[in-house]
Amino acid sequence: MPNKPLLAVTIGDPSGIGPEVVVKALQTKSTYEIMRPVLIGTVSVIKTALEAIGSSTEVIAINSIAKAKCMPRTIEVLSPGDWETTEFPVGEHNAGSGSASHLWVEEGAKLCISGEVDGMVTAPVNKESWNMGGSTDTGHMEVFKRLSGSNYVATMLVSGPLRCMHLSTHKSLGEAVKYVTTENIMTATRLTHKMFKEWGFDKPRIAIAALNPHASDNGLIGTEEADEIAPAIAQAVEEGIDATGPHPADTVFNSAAEGKYDVVVVMYHDQGHIPVKVYGVEKSVTVNLGLPFLRTSVDHGTAFDIAGAGIADETSMIEALKLGASLASKQGLDHETNQS
Repeated sequence: MPNKPLLAVTIGDPSGIGPEVVVKALQTKSTYEIMRPVLIGTVSVIKTALEAIGSSTEVIAINSIAKAKCMPRTIEVLSPGDWETTEFPVGEHNAGSGSASHLWVEEGAKLCISGEVDGMVTAPVNKESWNMGGSTDTGHMEVFKRLSGSNYVATMLVSGPLRCMHLSTHKSLGEAVKYVTTENIMTATRLTHKMFKEWGFDKPRIAIAALNPHASDNGLIGTEEADEIAPAIAQAVEEGIDATGPHPADTVFNSAAEGKYDVVVVMYHDQGHIPVKVYGVEKSVTVNLGLPFLRTSVDHGTAFDIAGAGIADETSMIEALKLGASLASKQGLDHETNQS
């Protein structure tokens, strides 16, 4: 891959499995063939993670991104703050772990905003530990929105060819239904179209999911399809967007996984999360849309129960790194099968 993108990789909560899945994902030479990764965390935590998996990979401390060489069989770590000598506990909530991992996320976002890196990939953090450490941010998204001044940021889940862009995420089902309006659907659809174009899709094929069973059966089961969703699709088509639907949710995901659509805009959290995690939870990755920079992430938590045991599955981190490299290189979400 020419002009390999430079990606900041935050190691997540040092008390969880984040450092382990990161170092495991960087063990293969092929990773360095498609990207230039620089870790944000501490050298000491990374060395401990490497010891846990029996790896002798060299760890190098750097004091600026500009110093990164990103060579195979080496891991370079940028260590902001004063955490290098801290011994973080393993497998439990901890204020220090929360403070450190929050700082590392902020540093990664600032590097993206300043243009010093081409994007960032994040390992899992723990919201409770962040709170214990004094953070008022409840998660990655709040950090990114605050630092970048972004108003509308959406979540897309990806597992192989199945991609689900969420109209809403952390809303109760009642609130999520109220959020299904023509205006909100158009905002999500326009953003989806814009981002997919930027990522290398010539004409993104966007399927809009229905809200009600059987897409309401012509109004027999709810009216949202006729009142809100169909008008949004018609408006999108008028704007030159290849949007179709409303598609019944019990069939559209199979069609998307088979390659008929590039992405499905889903109406609420579980409508998108369930099919992705059933289709391929181990390979699922989170991508944010609406930020002024690229961010991909693993789609799992800190897993304190297995932290430090050397048994964490790194598949999601590998996929997050590959996807980040592909998007940063404008080759689409899967450059090997991308229609463009």
